[in-house]
Amino acid sequence: MNELGESPREFEDTKTSKRRFKRTLKLGVLFALVLSLGFAGGLTVGAAGGSRVLSNLPLIGDGLNATPDPTLDFTEFWKVYNTLNAKFVPSNASTTLPTHEEKIWGAIQGLTESFGDPYTVFLPPEEAKMFQEEISGSFSGVGMEIGLNQDGVLTVIAPLKNTPAERAGIMAGDLILSIDGKSTEGMTTDAAVKLIRGPKGSSVSLTLLSGGKSIETSVVRDTIQVPTLDTSFNDETGIYTIALYEFTGTSVSLFNDALADFRTSGAKKLIIDLRGNPGGYLDAAVKISSFFLPRGEVVVTEDYKGKEQNIIHRSSGRGGVPEGTQIVILINQGSASASEIVAGALKDHGKATLIGTRSFGKGSVQELISVGQGALKVTVARWLTPSGKSISDGGLAPDINIERAPEDIAAGRDPQMDRAVEFLRSGR
Repeated sequence: MNELGESPREFEDTKTSKRRFKRTLKLGVLFALVLSLGFAGGLTVGAAGGSRVLSNLPLIGDGLNATPDPTLDFTEFWKVYNTLNAKFVPSNASTTLPTHEEKIWGAIQGLTESFGDPYTVFLPPEEAKMFQEEISGSFSGVGMEIGLNQDGVLTVIAPLKNTPAERAGIMAGDLILSIDGKSTEGMTTDAAVKLIRGPKGSSVSLTLLSGGKSIETSVVRDTIQVPTLDTSFNDETGIYTIALYEFTGTSVSLFNDALADFRTSGAKKLIIDLRGNPGGYLDAAVKISSFFLPRGEVVVTEDYKGKEQNIIHRSSGRGGVPEGTQIVILINQGSASASEIVAGALKDHGKATLIGTRSFGKGSVQELISVGQGALKVTVARWLTPSGKSISDGGLAPDINIERAPEDIAAGRDPQMDRAVEFLRSGR
């Protein structure tokens, strides 16, 4: 969900590492890890959006500045700390007193939350260990990416193809109101992941707000096999379609094979379907963009707001797309992170027309830093398209806005794809 260099989650390349003086795990996206079999729904390490199996993933560690700030007054903190220790009485049998370490972790979590960024979170030791297991091993889930929308509400970014979530009728943009009866108000994605995950064959109950209606659904967890890419060619229209479902370590080679087949078909009209694609490796996004952009053109910029030197990712000019090819990219609210990088780059360089609905808007970069036995995920930068637009600022607006309503999906209609075909055939 990787967000590591060439495989979705990789450490920064040598050049970047030398520039930083610290080995940090870059998280291009912090979506819920609710998938399975090594698919961490959308967590990126040096990437733009989702993440995959990572062996021996170390936390950066620790070597952090622990010098107290003498200008800060912690009087009120110690008043509360000492009062709680002196007066607190458990109100029921299930309440347990926190250990000294748990109190410290809780204070750190409160400090982290005060920054008001849903992607900046502190993971106590147990959660940090779970995080490493999720992105390096096998686990079961329901097969969907989740994140927080612009209003901080837990939202389905995209159900993955042929997963329990998709079969249950869950759609991109659905709001998650409760999980197994627990309200998600103020809940972080990490907390939601812990509730949604579970053994294969077990069920999780979700209350969703979909299409303005509140619905209850129970989803049976399973091992998720995530497809990467599908292709099709319509002889009648002369249109070739590549549907990319996520940006993984194999996406670039698969996309290259699809382009070879596209050239063989003789077609000059191409649809790249990124709807419901929650992202993946940054490196995959840059390399796929490089099939379409000349060498040296900007694909995406990591903007550090002056705290570090910006990192500009440029096209390698891989080529492979016939001259004069007309390109449409389909996007929707489920298109996030790496998908937004590719769509934004091709749009800004005049290589593609975007059709569909506004994308999700996941455009921040996180670093994972060890703190003792815990871990801090902190937003350190934002993604900028070649024109300088921040992807986090409301996502990407399509050139042609076309909705696909739930009733369209139920009836097997696809007005967005129909409009893309119409555009390529008529030129408008």
